[in-house]
Amino acid sequence: MNIASIPAGEFDGKVAIVTGAASGIGRATVELLHARGASVVAEDRDPEVRAMARPGVFPLVADVAEDGAARQAVAAAIEQFGRLDVLVNNAGIIINKLVVDMTVEEWDRIFAVNIRGVFLHSREALRAMIPNGRGAIVNVGSYACFQTFPSIAAYAASKGALAQFTRTLAVEAIGHGIRVNAVGSGDTVTNILNHIHEDGPSALAAYGKNAPIGRAAQPEEIARVIAFLASEEASFMVGSITMADGGKSIVLPS
Repeated sequence: MNIASIPAGEFDGKVAIVTGAASGIGRATVELLHARGASVVAEDRDPEVRAMARPGVFPLVADVAEDGAARQAVAAAIEQFGRLDVLVNNAGIIINKLVVDMTVEEWDRIFAVNIRGVFLHSREALRAMIPNGRGAIVNVGSYACFQTFPSIAAYAASKGALAQFTRTLAVEAIGHGIRVNAVGSGDTVTNILNHIHEDGPSALAAYGKNAPIGRAAQPEEIARVIAFLASEEASFMVGSITMADGGKSIVLPS
């Protein structure tokens, strides 16, 4: 489905923050939410995010792992657009190394981005949403929330932690009218592996062929699940980890 063909209106008047917004799933999510009526703070450490600037999209260059980034993102949402309704914690990194070869710095960096950044942004978003008595937080996980294989120990551990953080935060937040859920994405054609492959998207497309569906996802397919979880269509979903992985989490790793 072409994002441009989707009728605007579902998120009219809503304001969202999307982390990891410069490319891949994050960029597709910004485009989809904006096409459906939302104003969006697009946050990424990559200065390329500035190219997304236009009416209704405010780019923010920041590292999600830094404490000040979350406060800056929430402040930008309120200053630019007057409120905050949706947070999409999408930013994430992976380092493929066996445990015996991984450095403490590499381990800590994965957890800083994949978990600390989610905690910091969720905390600041809740502080803005609670007085309004409504809101939605969507965390972007992986089939690695539940499944693993050699060389992704830190990544898998961080995504397992993300699943439990999502469930716990959901219990804490729902009394304030704020729903927290996660999407467990499968292999998606993005540049997340560019640091270890000459062509990261091609590598992910190849990995995706191992899924029962026989292919990797396009970023827009995951963005549509994120948008659903952020919308009123998912009004009865609380603490769910919705798998959008082409069936990969229900089969043994190959």
